[in-house]
Amino acid sequence: MLSDATGGEGITFVLGGARSGKSRYAERLVTARPRPWVYIATAEARDDEMAARIAEHKARREAGWQTIEAPHEVPQALDAAPPEAAVLVDCLTLWLSNVMHGAFDVGKITLRLEEALQRRKGTTVLVSNEVGLGIVPDNALGRAFRDTQGTLNQRLAAIAGRVVLVVAGQPLFVKGTS
Repeated sequence: MLSDATGGEGITFVLGGARSGKSRYAERLVTARPRPWVYIATAEARDDEMAARIAEHKARREAGWQTIEAPHEVPQALDAAPPEAAVLVDCLTLWLSNVMHGAFDVGKITLRLEEALQRRKGTTVLVSNEVGLGIVPDNALGRAFRDTQGTLNQRLAAIAGRVVLVVAGQPLFVKGTS
């Protein structure tokens, strides 16, 4: 049974590997709350395969979600969401990739993200990949991304009331309770 998604600050941080079930788990946390539900989507359909993944995510969500597409400006999207809404940000790994490839100062936008999260009063569920469990990337950009993602995950886990690692569709509670 899924319980209330709020932690100490109303933030639940859901981590996992690729295809671990983290997004489905996070969606269930949000839909266990009263509507409205806001889905802040960070993916961009830059090719057919990504477009198919986005379509799959949209198709499995039940009716009632409001979607805000925010491939770069997640802090603004969080501020724009109704205060009473349960908000899902999926996913911060794609967001960070977009930010690193764009003309953004990663440190500044990460700080803006943290500030926006701390301003939110409603339930907020964040999804991110745990990228540090695999092989060491063979190039400088890959290593920089892995390191930056690890730092972002640590910073967000520090402010979240609950941190959940999803492995093979099963939640493991790292911080907070179920």
